[in-house]
Amino acid sequence: MGEQPLSTLLVEHYWPGVTAEEFGDAAERVRTSAEQLAARGERIRYLHSTLVPEDEAAFCVFEAASESLVEEAYRRAGVRFERMVAAVETGSGSHEPEKT
Repeated sequence: MGEQPLSTLLVEHYWPGVTAEEFGDAAERVRTSAEQLAARGERIRYLHSTLVPEDEAAFCVFEAASESLVEEAYRRAGVRFERMVAAVETGSGSHEPEKT
């Protein structure tokens, strides 16, 4: 039997007044925490994060074997979040603008 496929998980944050720098620092701590868990053999990978200042909301996306691994990454990073839900990622995976 093979390993279960990783789930894509979207973590939602609602942070009134958060700055891009503050969110960037928090996202970096969570990314580092996820990398440390992965280095121990855990199946978790931080994909990306997005801040929506107008809505005072931020989102981080992971691939992980379980929600509990993402929760552990957040706990170790000392970052709070409001909700975690399963998500579906689509697109080419490239975010670089086309050259003309």
